[in-house]
Amino acid sequence: MDDDIRIRLGKMDSRGLAKRLRINLEELTSRKDSTDIPVVLDRLETSFDPVREAQIKAKRKAGEKVDQLEPLDVLLATNMISVGVDVKRLGVMAVTGQPKNTAEYIQATSRVGRTFPGIVFTVYNWARPRDLSHYERFEHYHATFYQHVEALSLTPFAPRAIDRGLAALFISLVRLAGREFNGNNQAGRIERNHPYIQSAINTICDRANLVAGTETQKLVKQALEAKLDIWLSKAQNLIGGGILKYQTDKRDGLTIELLESAGQGIWQEFTCLNSLRNVEPTVGLIFQDQVPDDDFSRLPQAMKE
Repeated sequence: MDDDIRIRLGKMDSRGLAKRLRINLEELTSRKDSTDIPVVLDRLETSFDPVREAQIKAKRKAGEKVDQLEPLDVLLATNMISVGVDVKRLGVMAVTGQPKNTAEYIQATSRVGRTFPGIVFTVYNWARPRDLSHYERFEHYHATFYQHVEALSLTPFAPRAIDRGLAALFISLVRLAGREFNGNNQAGRIERNHPYIQSAINTICDRANLVAGTETQKLVKQALEAKLDIWLSKAQNLIGGGILKYQTDKRDGLTIELLESAGQGIWQEFTCLNSLRNVEPTVGLIFQDQVPDDDFSRLPQAMKE
């Protein structure tokens, strides 16, 4: 980018095109500090404006400081671009070599063409057998690459999975079973022996038994019964004309929410995740150079004596 392409762009007038002596280049790699990444993303979102470009060129020519964000022409990136980069302007991507994982390949190449049509060029290395194999099967692989996505290891019905996901699963099965409890304002109509309730409990418990055995099945049933008791308690102890709803967008003093959104607060019995990517809030770490009190191997010699 700094050598061949820059020289070629400087000779574009010989082809009847505009000559460019400067290109805006940035990178998104692990060498970038975390505080610099938002600035790069903001520059990626900045579109090209001829009037603004003329003003920037005039300021630069006059030796003035340029405080405007300039649009990027090229972004050099590692596979860290595959997650969280939702930029409308990205239209062309060149992938150097076939990534090891199909899921990573799909995630990375889906960064382009999110708003307008885009194109992806995969540059294979003839000296790598794996790249050659993908080159030979290019059409079939890209027509069926979703079936090649690697399976992930799971720990279903692990204690923390039960804490985090059982409430959402239980309520989903109850609400989707029919219209009796589906509406947002129908959470208070719950009945312990209703067929939808018992069917949801039995379905989850049977699955737990199939996956992890009878001991886990008993734990899951106890957790479901405890959640059902809390649900019934909230539905039967409404005061002052209160209404139990699954969730609400406004606080009117009468609506009682059954579901709690996952956030910085304490995890409740009916706290539900909005995304599987955010299981826990961010934790701040403080690094100290001080030697831990219990690490005697790192104490100075004088203190050891």
